[in-house]
Amino acid sequence: MSDGTLRSSIYPGLAVVIVLKEDQKTGKGTQGFVKDILMNIPVHPRGIKVRLETGEVGRVQYILGS
Repeated sequence: MSDGTLRSSIYPGLAVVIVLKEDQKTGKGTQGFVKDILMNIPVHPRGIKVRLETGEVGRVQYILGS
């Protein structure tokens, strides 16, 4: 697994684990596939913000299968 702090390693269709805003205190992850990348900066220490195909928005914690 790779971390989600580099925008260049994230693209639509990628399987990821994100942390939703309401789950930040517990760190509970939500698995899904990236639909949109919501940040333009190349690196973010807490993870790149994405929208999943389900419509959920959160920061990428892990990239699955890499």
